[in-house]
Amino acid sequence: MSTTASHHLSPAYPGRAPWGTANKLRAWQQGAMEKYVQEQPRDFLAVATPGAGKTTFALTLASWLLHHHVVQQITVVAPTEHLKKQWAAAAARIGIKLDPDYSAGPLSKEYDGVAVTYAGVGVRPMLHRNRSEQRKTLVILDEIHHAGDSKSWGEACLEAFEPATRRLALTGTPFRSDTNPIPFVTYEEGNDGIRRSAADYTYGYGNALADGVVRPVIFLSYSGNMRWRTKAGDEVAARLGEPMTKDAVSQAWRTALDPRGDWMPNVLRAADQRLSEVRKAIPDAGGLVIASDQDSARAYAKLIREITGTKATVVLSDDAGASKRIDEFSGNQDRWMVAVRMVSEGVDVPRLAVGVYATTISTPLFFAQAVGRFVRSRRRGETASVFLPTIPMLLSFANEMEVERDHALDRPKKEGEEDPYAESEQEMDEANKQQDEDTGEQDMLPFEALESDAVFDRVMYNGAEFGMQAHPGSEEEQDYLGIPGLLEPDQVQLLLQKRQARQIAHSRRKPDAEADLLELPAERRPVVSHKELLELRKQLNTMVGAYVHQSGKPHGVIHTELRRVCGGPPSAEATAGQIRERIKKVQEWATRMR
Repeated sequence: MSTTASHHLSPAYPGRAPWGTANKLRAWQQGAMEKYVQEQPRDFLAVATPGAGKTTFALTLASWLLHHHVVQQITVVAPTEHLKKQWAAAAARIGIKLDPDYSAGPLSKEYDGVAVTYAGVGVRPMLHRNRSEQRKTLVILDEIHHAGDSKSWGEACLEAFEPATRRLALTGTPFRSDTNPIPFVTYEEGNDGIRRSAADYTYGYGNALADGVVRPVIFLSYSGNMRWRTKAGDEVAARLGEPMTKDAVSQAWRTALDPRGDWMPNVLRAADQRLSEVRKAIPDAGGLVIASDQDSARAYAKLIREITGTKATVVLSDDAGASKRIDEFSGNQDRWMVAVRMVSEGVDVPRLAVGVYATTISTPLFFAQAVGRFVRSRRRGETASVFLPTIPMLLSFANEMEVERDHALDRPKKEGEEDPYAESEQEMDEANKQQDEDTGEQDMLPFEALESDAVFDRVMYNGAEFGMQAHPGSEEEQDYLGIPGLLEPDQVQLLLQKRQARQIAHSRRKPDAEADLLELPAERRPVVSHKELLELRKQLNTMVGAYVHQSGKPHGVIHTELRRVCGGPPSAEATAGQIRERIKKVQEWATRMR
């Protein structure tokens, strides 16, 4: 009997009971089930956007395999302690009993299997290999990219689960950008000679959005002026979103996230206003601030209490009570939770609707994981809102939410080519380890944040940008913070277009003296990339080189004079506007000498 025909039978029909919820499965889950049942593969990779329901699909499949005696036991491998308990709780709801506290020895007969972490498998791979050899086993590898986090984890997974009868790999985010192969993932060579991961079933964010499975995400970006002191003692001033060197971007970003400045309090205040608006339609909607470390997390929680008058739930990755606090927050109606950055992955709190990205991790993998915490839809029309600093790389990730990416091996690197997704292995390790320890980062990049302010910059939605810069608390900012919390995706787009048109019309009626912010719509106010900044710097050096021959002065003297006349930091830390001003000044000097 085909799986399609069997859908019309009663759940009580012989052989159908374990798949009795099939008529309640989402279309993609049903499609993935049908493909699996038809092909009966040993290895199956399902790529589905965060919030789409990978756990439901995997447990439905596990139930089917157990009922048909294809396997006798289940092993779930999850990235974190919290997630393995979450898997056990979800499995129990459909009658599968998993032991989330298993460590060694025989498993009690009351259990159908175990839930463990990648780290746990890494410590005792032979224990899990013996279990896989003794009984026919289905291994569910949740967020399979974590098997590539370290060589030992990947090797341990290979050793432990090579004898498994069936292996189901799941992921909801782009694969790693390094070239370490991931265990049990098939790679196919393309016409360009590059091997890429091949998924057996893919359900992307774009499809999920069209189906109403996930929420549309509105990204609200905030710029502002930053000032900090470098290790050399130089004071540097820059505006978020202006092109800078990578070091300067990093330091400006950290200055913005410093809880002692004005940027974070203003952004948290705006995010709380947005949450209040969303709660008019979604009364239990919650907010999550993703912090870099425990000190920042506690400081942000203190700011939230000052702003809202209510206490925020703080979740730290080294805290034994972290899972309990997440579960409590998931079930109550408190407004805010603050979590150290890696706690964000896999946190299943469907009521989260507003987020603040207050960490300096700039990998596409982590960004997708973080945004995934807010997209889970419970009913049609719910929207998610994520607040970001105006950092070019983050804005590019936000504008590429629907881009599908596979894990590529053999990736060639052309000389001088910059790959925005080619984060270093060191950065990925940084993103995936606990952050409540001293990483030594302060010793590598010592600096002192001096001051910061915040400016509403733009709204990004569905690859388009809207809005004009505005002061926090202004009528223009309130226009965007006050967007209703229940809207269909096309209504979001239409409303943003209307708000921007109204803002532009209002701006044109104001006297020039009141136009103290950049009076340009977002789409005409691009964030200049690092590559474009390099071109500007190259142009300045070419102009200075030409002026050297004309004036007879050394390069260093001309650069010093330009800095004295035009102001600003050394060329390596100057913004695009400052470099353009210096180019204009050199041209002016050269014209005078003719």
